[in-house]
Amino acid sequence: MVETRAGAEHWWPHLSIDGKHALLRGLEAPLDERVRAEIAELTGGDAPERLDAEDVRYITTQIEAVD
Repeated sequence: MVETRAGAEHWWPHLSIDGKHALLRGLEAPLDERVRAEIAELTGGDAPERLDAEDVRYITTQIEAVD
């Protein structure tokens, strides 16, 4: 069975401001449980424990002021 999960391009635009701030504090760090729960809710699937390199690249190209 192949595990699939939605990449950041699917959930990043819809992530809450608090979730975005939490992720941006440490893109290479394990994801906060609240952020993982929000990603799972947005995608209807499992959230990663950490972002992969592709997700980090996507997010860094999409960063706007998230105040």
